[in-house]
Amino acid sequence: MRTWWWIIAVVACVSLGACTSQEKQAPASAITEERLARDIADYTAAINANGQDAEAYYGRGTAYTYRGEYHRAIEDYTEALQINPQYAEAYYGRGIAYAYEDEYDRAIEDYTKALQIDPEYGEAYCARGRAYRHKGEYDQAIHDYTKAVQINPQYADAYYSRGNAYGHGGQYDRAIEDLNKALQINPQYADAYCSRGGVHTSEGEYDLAIEDFNKALQIDPQFATAYCERGTAYTCRGDYDRAIEDYSKALQIDPQFARAYCERGTAYSHRGEYDRAIEDYTKALEISPEHGEALYGRGNAYGHKGEYDRAIEDFNRAVEINPQFARVYCQRGSAYTHRGEYDRAIEDYTKALQINAQFARAYYGRGRTYFEQEKWAEARSDWEKAVELDPNGETGQNARNNLGILTEEGH
Repeated sequence: MRTWWWIIAVVACVSLGACTSQEKQAPASAITEERLARDIADYTAAINANGQDAEAYYGRGTAYTYRGEYHRAIEDYTEALQINPQYAEAYYGRGIAYAYEDEYDRAIEDYTKALQIDPEYGEAYCARGRAYRHKGEYDQAIHDYTKAVQINPQYADAYYSRGNAYGHGGQYDRAIEDLNKALQINPQYADAYCSRGGVHTSEGEYDLAIEDFNKALQIDPQFATAYCERGTAYTCRGDYDRAIEDYSKALQIDPQFARAYCERGTAYSHRGEYDRAIEDYTKALEISPEHGEALYGRGNAYGHKGEYDRAIEDFNRAVEINPQFARVYCQRGSAYTHRGEYDRAIEDYTKALQINAQFARAYYGRGRTYFEQEKWAEARSDWEKAVELDPNGETGQNARNNLGILTEEGH
């Protein structure tokens, strides 16, 4: 019997950097609105009394930053810098506000100016590293984090941030080392436990990951991302009921958590509950319309339901957002194969392999399409490659079964 299969949407068991309230140097939540209003009023009175009081502008800008009024904060920091162009803290503060506005280039420019004024400003190195990390410039981020810990060897946030950067680069041993150091300095660092759990998930150490997420949640029971991350570990372990429970808890805490909807959708897909999966993916897209993983997942769910036109529509949108999304090309190829559009399917599988030459599922899918076209030699070649790349996995086993079919049928 031939084993043709639609690949289920698999959660990417890599979640580094999501467990953080530190990445944009988030203000402390303990500061109340009443306190902020009082501080703003006091700084405003000082400015009214002396329009050249740079520290008052800086202080009010900081209060506005804590309040989330970043445009007003930027205006005040700029006023402070016009009065005192050597005010390193004002450049740093304005950089933080720019980072919150996702204006990372402007943030980096300000952090750099702060460092030109004060080369020992460790917090500015750490903040600039975060901005580089958000731009995907991990080597530069690591350089800045390293400078920060050289200046202050007890700087837990810098170790934490460098650990995240190492994790994104696949340097898991270094990531664990830095996150361990952050936790030695601050044993109550919930974000560091969560990020270390993410590294363990990436390494396939799901039990260790869950232990770390549990510790993060003991410290902060309202840590929505830790619930989501633990759900990811459970999903990767195949424990979908527990995963769904954790994603649902994350959504109770943060109803606008698009990723939790997306990953709960993936867990539902694994359970074969495609309508519920589609509902969750759609919710994620309502919150975040450019969520490529949600489009990928919903396309997969539509494919499982045989709704290939809708699947292809979602895959088309996903590759518009990310033209290097190899898994989407693979799945769109599968949809085209199901529709009998074999040439388009071959084109998509080939594109996936151009992006990722080690993608066993793409070889398997292209081999299946060649088989449908009665191109036996090409099918055999692709399935042999799938077995080579995934000798012990489901893809390799399916390819091995289909090679047996080819041989039985004299091809």
